[in-house]
Amino acid sequence: MNRQETLNLILLNVARKVHYADWNWKGVNSPFARLYMVESGYARIIIPEGSFTIRPGYLYLVPSFVTHSYENDSAFVLYYLHIYDEQGIFDRLNFPFEVPANEIDALLMKRLLIINPGRELKRSDPDTYDNFQTLMQNIARSNEHGLDTAVETGGILLQLFSRFLGKSCPKQNVKDERILKILRYIRENINREITVEEMASLCFLSNDHLIRLFKKENNCTPLQYINRKKMEKAQLMLTIGGKSIKDIAFSLSFREISYFHRLFKKITGKSPCQYKKQSSLERKLEM
Repeated sequence: MNRQETLNLILLNVARKVHYADWNWKGVNSPFARLYMVESGYARIIIPEGSFTIRPGYLYLVPSFVTHSYENDSAFVLYYLHIYDEQGIFDRLNFPFEVPANEIDALLMKRLLIINPGRELKRSDPDTYDNFQTLMQNIARSNEHGLDTAVETGGILLQLFSRFLGKSCPKQNVKDERILKILRYIRENINREITVEEMASLCFLSNDHLIRLFKKENNCTPLQYINRKKMEKAQLMLTIGGKSIKDIAFSLSFREISYFHRLFKKITGKSPCQYKKQSSLERKLEM
């Protein structure tokens, strides 16, 4: 991550949780990162690197899309944060699992709880919330607070995350710098119609060469990647509500509404109308 890039972390959930030998889940794999701080007691987290005891005095980070398990056989109290990373930083950097915590970190955790009430998980079973639609709903919920809360929350997340960022290192399989440039360009212009020609010109490549490089790094073509990201944003906009399906399609530079409908259903398995209706129903049930 270079100094010109910004890091935008979105708080999905935060809570202080008391467990009594009931924090036992296997094969958890989430589209968001998890940050833990233990207040008292002990538990174990099993990640691909091994099995680790988590204990008071440290912060713990489990990046998004890392399969892991939990084991706990006694009384155990911890703070947890679920964080969504818009910049794909976990694709580019390796982070330590454990870093020392200090008194300020404990105060920051408590402050997050105070300014973000009602953001705890309704149920502890990962199967009830580990899905993309719930992720989109949580992101939408994060936009319900005022600007002051959003700014303070973002600042606290950056402070906590900086403890890990200072000890991070680039992944060995670093993507081609030209492709990283293209990914940043897509992220910054996702509302526009982006062509292969303009992406290729950014890196002084031919269209065919760009497509080959991009597919090698991402297992999909540039246009497939763009469409997937556009549909992710469309899901968020449908979950938040306020805009018609037609307006959402136009805001993402789709010229034909019928094509937007077909693409949305192909990627999500639901039509935009079905998705919007289901999201609206689930929000009502949570109230």
